[in-house]
Amino acid sequence: MTTETLMTECGGNQVADPSQAAAPQTEGQQTATGEQTAPQPAAESPATEGTKADGEQDAPQGAPEKYEFAAPEGREFDPKVIEAYSEVAKELNLTQDAAQKLLDKVAPTLEARQQEQFQAIRTKWGDDAKTDKEFGGDKLTESLGVARTALDKFGTPELRTLLNESGLGNHPEVIRFMVRAGKAISEDTFVDGRAPARQRDAASVLYDKSTK
Repeated sequence: MTTETLMTECGGNQVADPSQAAAPQTEGQQTATGEQTAPQPAAESPATEGTKADGEQDAPQGAPEKYEFAAPEGREFDPKVIEAYSEVAKELNLTQDAAQKLLDKVAPTLEARQQEQFQAIRTKWGDDAKTDKEFGGDKLTESLGVARTALDKFGTPELRTLLNESGLGNHPEVIRFMVRAGKAISEDTFVDGRAPARQRDAASVLYDKSTK
């Protein structure tokens, strides 16, 4: 008489002779004696966090201890702006490369917007100057000539550069000051036919309250 054996993994053939080796047991099966077999956990290969299976180190993830941002050639970042941006990038746990790429994308747009706002301010200053009650309107051309006289006499090339680059050359109060200074110069050098007016130094013309 034959004894029926467990199914093998390789195909369902029965073993005719019970003296032959039993097939590997699977979870939930019983042995020939009726004992339950315990499930065997799969062997796990040891792995170290941050390393790959072949031993190679994973690329660093997350924010660095300190960001180092490269500005476009010929330009510099405002340290205060970079400090604030770095804080946000660290809160978002951005890597150095990710934070740099984001900055490269955003910075040109922000700069263009700032330039638009700055130009709008310059334009408004110029419009306000053109309609100023003291020196604008029909008097604007003459007033600007008087203002340039003062700038030519007392100004420096550096001052001219500042007025142009900052847009302050359009500011009504700057023009007002130059117009008044130019008029003070004209009055101080006026000759009435009796005696030449004494020449006064720049400090006297600009700061002496008696000339107002």
